[in-house]
Amino acid sequence: MTHPLPLTLVVMTRNEAAKIARCLDSVPFAAEKLVVDSGSTDDTVAIAQAHGARTLHQDWLGFGPQRNFAATQCSHPWILMLDADEYLTPALIEELQLRLPALMQSDGAAAILRRHLIYMGRPMRWYRPAVGEKMARFYHRERARWSDARVHESLKFQGAAPTMKAPFLHDNNPSLAEKQLKVLLYAELKCRDWLDKDKPARMWQTPFVFALAFIKDYLLRLGFLDGWRGYAISQTAASYAAYKRMRYYEMRQNPPSRDTAANALTRAGLDP
Repeated sequence: MTHPLPLTLVVMTRNEAAKIARCLDSVPFAAEKLVVDSGSTDDTVAIAQAHGARTLHQDWLGFGPQRNFAATQCSHPWILMLDADEYLTPALIEELQLRLPALMQSDGAAAILRRHLIYMGRPMRWYRPAVGEKMARFYHRERARWSDARVHESLKFQGAAPTMKAPFLHDNNPSLAEKQLKVLLYAELKCRDWLDKDKPARMWQTPFVFALAFIKDYLLRLGFLDGWRGYAISQTAASYAAYKRMRYYEMRQNPPSRDTAANALTRAGLDP
């Protein structure tokens, strides 16, 4: 039997109608479910409300700032944060119900969850970043805070954090086409962070970055053991590492491209 715990499940969305119900329903023990939507044009908000979530709108601020904003809107100080394409397994539901009450009574700041990746319709078996990737997703909002990065944000906190054994699942990108759109968006956001810091554009590094990133993922992180799916995910990661450097160089060489790219991404339904 599921007993509610005084925590808030937070999910940030935009056009996630196909996924949001599964995500929300996978956390039956959350006393509150909050969906922070940045402008869906599909049925995301209506579906979220039908599955027990309180919804509110916030224009996109970037991943880190959006998460921090969401934390201020929660009714409970303890927060479980998932993406719409993530969901808990039955084993993790059971483990969290057993272990979270003690953590919530302590002065701890966070807990680490393990994420398993579903890629091209099947779970990855060997590729290290996709099998048991450790992620801080449960935390106390007064003891932890997300970095302000527009993308590749991380949860900052002090002290040790317990790690859960059972995984949650990430049903990553229904197709490679959608993955490439996300690569374009993430690169744009990362380049804007680099612009803010006035990072030098070192284009000479780009071919070496591509080669080293591919070798790291395909060989050292055991992508080759997952067959052609391992090749695809390694090649995509290496291409992203190279592309964002080329795009940053273009931003500095041709500043008007910043606005034209942002407009193109917006027309594609992405928030740069």
